[in-house]
Amino acid sequence: MATLDRRLILDEKLRRILGSTNVYFEPPASLIMKYPCIRYKRSNIDAVFADNKIYLGKNRYEIIVIFEDADDDLPDKFLYNDEGLVLSLERPYVADGLHHYVFTTHF
Repeated sequence: MATLDRRLILDEKLRRILGSTNVYFEPPASLIMKYPCIRYKRSNIDAVFADNKIYLGKNRYEIIVIFEDADDDLPDKFLYNDEGLVLSLERPYVADGLHHYVFTTHF
């Protein structure tokens, strides 16, 4: 399956977990995002080599869930999702009064 096809499947899964279309893949800095939202990007390609060729490769994505209310249960919705996504919480932080939870996944 092509990388674009996999990314579009990931995009749809993220929209279902969030319950909104506020999902942005590598948005430009000029874009005004609506909250709660997800901003995500491909962060790496993890590869296993055999005979000097890539035998198995998966894209690693950084997924940032951004929301306003500190009591929001969005981080739990992502950690315990029904979409089959295995997400690792890397770090939470607050910036500009918004809560950011950074996850990674291989997809």
